[in-house]
Amino acid sequence: MRQWMAEYAVETRKGPVLFNESFYLPTEDHVRSEIVKNGGYVIAIRPYERSPIERWLARSSYWQIQLLRAIQFRSKTNSPGVALWKLIQTEDNPSRQNILAPAKEGLSRGMGIIFALKSLHIFDHSTMAILAASERSNKLMEGIPHAIENIKMKRKNSAAIFGTVAWLGFDIFTIVQAMIWGRKPVLGWFNDNKPTEPDKLAEFELIVGRLELLWDVLIIVAVGMGAFLGWTILSYWNNRGKKDWPTARIVRSLPLIGGYMRDIGFADSCSAGARMLRGNLQVAEMLEQASEATNVPDVSQFWLDSLEDLNRGIPLGSSMDREPMTKQERMEIAGLSDLNQVASVLEAIAEMRTQGSKSKHALIVWGAFAMTGAYLFLAFGSAIYALTVMNMSMDSMVNNLLGSM
Repeated sequence: MRQWMAEYAVETRKGPVLFNESFYLPTEDHVRSEIVKNGGYVIAIRPYERSPIERWLARSSYWQIQLLRAIQFRSKTNSPGVALWKLIQTEDNPSRQNILAPAKEGLSRGMGIIFALKSLHIFDHSTMAILAASERSNKLMEGIPHAIENIKMKRKNSAAIFGTVAWLGFDIFTIVQAMIWGRKPVLGWFNDNKPTEPDKLAEFELIVGRLELLWDVLIIVAVGMGAFLGWTILSYWNNRGKKDWPTARIVRSLPLIGGYMRDIGFADSCSAGARMLRGNLQVAEMLEQASEATNVPDVSQFWLDSLEDLNRGIPLGSSMDREPMTKQERMEIAGLSDLNQVASVLEAIAEMRTQGSKSKHALIVWGAFAMTGAYLFLAFGSAIYALTVMNMSMDSMVNNLLGSM
């Protein structure tokens, strides 16, 4: 399914009338058939790509919260699907109309509100899992505040990480700028003012060579890390909503960061699973939906493997007793004797994983500070080291001056 923009004509009593309309259908042939079925003549069909402004607006957490609050407010007198339809009908901003076009198309074909919201591709997996679980329990009105709180929490975490990275990046950027702009004048001055004594000249050239090599390594490392960080941020922004792609696999392979993302994924999926069970959803369906509540493949596969074992007749406690759950979590799951306890255990696991993610987040921040401190120590240390080299040149100049006098 994707969005298409079609230009077509419809014959009327006053002559042909041109229309430009957005369609959310699988292929161009489906769009053509839909237009012909409505009595139109196709002029042009093209796949629609969102502009940078529309992509930024769609991925803005502020706009996502406003959309959910508008649905919640209008659902007091209508069903959620009708509330979303009326909201789309009253939207007069062209950019937002293009963003909401897939939902409009889905609702017009009788699809539910969850399908319509998924077609927008603006909410992350955990938010959609909360909404889907609430809708399946016929408690969507109660689930929207939880979804809004989830968006706010992720925005807060993202802001904290972004602030830390921005501050550390600014420090390194200023040091690297000073090294890049000062490298040529300083090394040039050293080469123009070499000592004349043979023993000091050899020592001088060795020290200057090491200093030049150190500065080159520091500059290359900083530029490489900056390029990798920028590429990672852009990749996550462009692939938001996907479960797996090359950049995500590279980031998950980092020891501490991989564990942090796994904890977040478990917390989101366990919380969504507990909410579904509280709404009297069947366990098998809960396991399937919980796998969609996270974009971490390891966590998603855990729920699917548990579902497979459950369908083979293995008890729920034993089917969920597997990696990547911790020993303590396995003990709680294996001790299940009543399905009514499952929701409570999942909520407890979600709480433990949330606390674990906070601890890992703190370690990541302090680790970044430590690595930045080590880099700054090398940069400042090399600058102080350069002063000793300058003293050697100055001593040689003074001795030459005194000798000539």
